[in-house]
Amino acid sequence: MRKKTILLLTAGILGAYYVYTPLPDNIEEPWRLMGVIAVSNTITNLFLFAEFLGINHLMNIAMFFIFLMEVPPTSDENVTVTETTFDGIPVRVYVPRRKSETLRRGLFYIHGGGWCLGSAAMLSYDFLSRNTANRLDAVVVSTNYRLAPKYHFPIQFEDVYGALSWFLRKDILEKYGVDPERVGVSGDSAGGNLAAAVTQQLLGDPNAKVKLKTQSLIYPALQNLDLDLPSYRENAEFPILSKSLAARYWSEYFTTDRSLEKALLLNQHVPVDSSHLFKYVNWSSLLPEKFKKGHVYNTPTYGSSELAQKYPGFLDVRAAPLLAEDTQMRGLPRTHVMTCQYDVLRDDGVMYVTRLRNNGVHVTHTHIEDGFHGAISFLNFKISNRMANQYIDWLRENL
Repeated sequence: MRKKTILLLTAGILGAYYVYTPLPDNIEEPWRLMGVIAVSNTITNLFLFAEFLGINHLMNIAMFFIFLMEVPPTSDENVTVTETTFDGIPVRVYVPRRKSETLRRGLFYIHGGGWCLGSAAMLSYDFLSRNTANRLDAVVVSTNYRLAPKYHFPIQFEDVYGALSWFLRKDILEKYGVDPERVGVSGDSAGGNLAAAVTQQLLGDPNAKVKLKTQSLIYPALQNLDLDLPSYRENAEFPILSKSLAARYWSEYFTTDRSLEKALLLNQHVPVDSSHLFKYVNWSSLLPEKFKKGHVYNTPTYGSSELAQKYPGFLDVRAAPLLAEDTQMRGLPRTHVMTCQYDVLRDDGVMYVTRLRNNGVHVTHTHIEDGFHGAISFLNFKISNRMANQYIDWLRENL
């Protein structure tokens, strides 16, 4: 009996040690989050081990797990849900059931997942789109796009831009009863990246007859030139999205060649002949003091031109919207940027807010002091409900 007690006690201590993850004091529901992190870390380590054994690519293995979190397009008493294609791209469309005397708002949503994972059918995205459609009495189109590692940039961008352009066609807007003056685009993480990129592209497209009224970017990834921002330093090992995982996602967006990932982690991937681009992501001038926190800006260390020649996409404004010139930002629609304190991507969003404001764009910046990357998708967590409410409330007032 005594041996069993000691064994159980030892197992309990080891289990608690494995589950316990030091978190900032202001994190809400810390033990619930620790449990999710423990499960996530276990699964991720298994995936990495499988990749090490040569069973399959990490992202392909992870995508199998994502399939388990998908739900069918089920209509309910408030919203009709259907699946179709826009310009050949699979989308899920959410239309409120109640009758409307006027044309409805339209919202085009782009899911996250590091350009490698995710789908509009995931429970978290289905819930957010369904909730948005019902509460705003809006037609929500949640788009898919082809993913890495099978497909690389600019395929993801082109898929999203094609689907959005299809949605903005006069006949399609009429079919769904959408007001062409009240259409917005939204996205989270890599989806926020794509949302910002297609919004910039649409502004300069002479063939675009309908312009966007709003863009909503939820913890967006907006640049890969400098992975030595204060947010990357402070949150390098923070669960959910570490610096190393962010570098892996960025690298996979352009190539399966892991040499780019290594250069990104060393922050030595930008050739000297592209040094002029750093002015667009210079955090020492673009971040408010509260986000600098005594950090010292390091002068960029340039890499060889070989990577840029092989994979020029990582220097393309369509992949890194923060690289847009000022002239490309002027005239962008009313913008909402949500950032989280404990997120390596925090400073991307904050710098974009600064650059947009400097160019006369009306911007609302919602910073979640106790937030972390992916929080809006943590269904049934208090922070998820809070962020979703802030997101939807802003759309209600501005779209």
